[in-house]
Parts: sequence; C-alpha cells; structure tokens
Amino acid sequence: MLLMFSVMFFPSSFAEPTVKIVFEQTTFHYCDKLFYSIEVSEVTGDNAVIFIRDESGRSSSGIPISISESITPVPSPNPFEKGVFPLGKYFIDVEYGEAKDTAEFELQDSEKPCISIAVKSILSNWLSGNISDGFLLDAIERFVDREIISIPYEINESNVYDIDIPEWFKNVGFWWVEGFISDETFANAVNYLLKNEIITNTSQGEGS
Repeated sequence: MLLMFSVMFFPSSFAEPTVKIVFEQTTFHYCDKLFYSIEVSEVTGDNAVIFIRDESGRSSSGIPISISESITPVPSPNPFEKGVFPLGKYFIDVEYGEAKDTAEFELQDSEKPCISIAVKSILSNWLSGNISDGFLLDAIERFVDREIISIPYEINESNVYDIDIPEWFKNVGFWWVEGFISDETFANAVNYLLKNEIITNTSQGEGS
C-alpha cells in the first residue's frame, strides 16, 4: 500500500517549473520603454535568460534575469530610439531551466516627438556647467530631427562659443531631464526661444 501511495503521489512533486512572459501592452512607440514580467511556477534559484530578436531573426546575446519571486518585473532602462530599433515585430525568448516561452511585441511609429536619450545626457552636463550653450545647441542639431527642433543656423567651430541661452531656461531643461515635461513640450520651448531670438548667436551679422 505504501509503495502504491509513493507511485501515485511522488511524481507530481518533480514536475518541471514553467515560465511565461507577460506584457501589459504589446505595442510600443519610439521614446517608450519596454516593460514586461517573467512569471514562474517555482523559484529554483536559477536565473532566467532572455533573448530579444527581430523579424529577420537577429538576436541579442543572452541577458540573465535574477528570479527570486514568482513574478519578476523587467523594465528597460532605456527607451526605444530611431536609428537603433527599426519598426516592426520583435520577439522575446526566455529560458528558465528546461522551460521556455516566447512572446512578441510590435514597435510602431508615432507622430509624438521623440528626442534621443543622448541629448538628456548632454543636457545634464550643460545643467552642471560642464559644457557651453553652443555645445548644447550643437548636440541638439546633431541628434534631434529638424522636424522636431529647427535651428536656423549651423553650429560650427567659429560660432559655437557665441551662442547664449538664457540662464532661466535651465529650469525647463531640468524639468525635461527629470521627466516632468514631455519631449514635445521641451521641443516647443526650444523652438520658441530660437524663433524669437531669445537664444542668441552673437556671430550673426558680423560676416561670419
């Protein structure tokens, strides 16, 4: 009788753990951050390993994710950027021991202005006084689409130190870096200052 009991009930305790990728949304746009959760039926002490691949089959290297709870949120530290992530479908493959799962999401374009995260890093240096006004404007000219922020003159070696941005605009820059205002609001503010010549270029009109 004891042997029969063992045969009947022991196998279930050795069931392989399962893993599942769960999205709150499956459509993302540029400037959005990828977010999903990994759900496991059992915490084994192993890491989950994820791979992100595109429609062509190109895949990232394995990214280990520490699993200490049955549900592990996985937020991306950086947003999707044009020039880095083409539009289309993407797949996330996860391996957890012998268990595997795949889920897909789609990256779509949006009319919402999206400014590269690189500009936030440079603007933070400007806020700290590490770079000049002209170098900030040069970064905006290089990294931001002209349809989002239109600088009416070229920034070059001869005028990069002649650019003057009002000190009070640092408040706007801080609000944007901290996420209190959107890319669109920040872009509108910069365009307003440029259009109304509140951001000045003292080299203009001097024949340079």
